[in-house]
Amino acid sequence: MPLDLRTQKLAKLVVRYSVFVKPNENVVISGSTEAQDFMIALYKEVLLAGGHPILRVNLPGLNPFFYKYAKEHQINKFPDHFDYTVKTAQKYIGIDTENNTRELTNCDPKKITARQKVTHPISDYIVNRKDKIRRCTVGFPCLALAQDADMSLTDYESFVFNACLQDWQKIGKKMDKILNRFKKGKHVHLIGKNVDLQFDIHGSKAVADKGEENMPGGEIFMAPVRESLNGWIKFDFPAIRDGKEVTDIELTFRDGKVVEAKASKNQDFLIEMLKTDENSSFVGELGIGLNPKVNKFTKNLLFDEKIDGTIHLALGMAYKENGGGNDSAIHWDIVKDMHQAKIILNGKIIQDKGIWKL
Repeated sequence: MPLDLRTQKLAKLVVRYSVFVKPNENVVISGSTEAQDFMIALYKEVLLAGGHPILRVNLPGLNPFFYKYAKEHQINKFPDHFDYTVKTAQKYIGIDTENNTRELTNCDPKKITARQKVTHPISDYIVNRKDKIRRCTVGFPCLALAQDADMSLTDYESFVFNACLQDWQKIGKKMDKILNRFKKGKHVHLIGKNVDLQFDIHGSKAVADKGEENMPGGEIFMAPVRESLNGWIKFDFPAIRDGKEVTDIELTFRDGKVVEAKASKNQDFLIEMLKTDENSSFVGELGIGLNPKVNKFTKNLLFDEKIDGTIHLALGMAYKENGGGNDSAIHWDIVKDMHQAKIILNGKIIQDKGIWKL
C-alpha cells in the first residue's frame, strides 16, 4: 500500500520544524504499531537530517497484562535502560496513538499511580529539561481514536492532518499577540456558566506552543501561582485518563488546593488521582486553546486542549519553563468550553464567549 503523502509531510514537519534535528543527534522515536508507516517516515527523515534514529516500539495488549500480573517489585523497578536511552538522546518524538483506548479500564488505579511515581523522573526529564533534550508529542490517525471521536477513519485522517499541516509561522504571529497580553498579566478571573474561579499567574513565563512541543500545536500555557486558586469550576467535557472516562468533573478550590471534587462517572478514580501525591490536588497549568482547525471534541487530549474557545486546567505538575512551583507525578489536563463565559485578565475582559477582545 503506497504511503499517504500527508504522512510524509507530517514526518518532515516534525523532524525539520518541531524538533529541528541536527547532524549526529540521537533521536528517540517512540510509538506503537498503529503508527508503523509514520514511524518509518520519521526514521527516514531523521536519517536524511543527519541524525541517529532510535526506535522504541510499544506493542498493544501488554500494559493491561502488566498491571494485572506485575508484582510489587516489578511495579517498583526503575527502567534504567530507558532512562539511559533518554539521557543520551538530544531529541524525543512521541507518537500519540491507541490500539484500544479502554484497555486500562479494569486495571487497579493504585498500581497505575504507583508505576507513574516510579517512572516520573524520566517523563519529568523529557518535558522539563529543554537544555538537555527537545521533545514533541505528535498525533497520528488510527482506528481506535477515530471511533472515540465518532468519525470514520477517513474523516479522522482529514481532521488530524488538517490540524497539523498548517502554516505555523503565520499562526504563531497571531498567537503571540495573545501571549504578550498574558505575559503582562498577573490575575485571572474565569466567570460564566459553570465557573467562578480566580487566581494569580506567573504571566511573564507564559509560553505559546506553535507546533514545537506538540503537533498539533495551538495553545498558550502558563502556571498559576500554586496557592492562589479560589472558587469553583465544572468541566463541560469528560476527562479521560488510563482508560477511564470521568464526566461532569466539578472542583472547588481553596488557597490553591482542591477541597471538594465531584463527578457523575468514575468519581472514585478522580479522588484517587487527587491523592497521587501531596501536589496532585493543586493546579500546575492554565492552558488556552487556539488552533483554528480544531473545532470538535474528540476525546483525545492532544487535540481537545487546542480547541479554539476553550481553556484547560492541569492537576499536578507545573512545567519548569512556566515557573514551576508544583512538582507531581501526574499532569492531568481537563478541558472547559468558554463560549458561555469570560476570561478577565487584570480586571479587563480579554475574551468573551470565545471571542478575543484585545
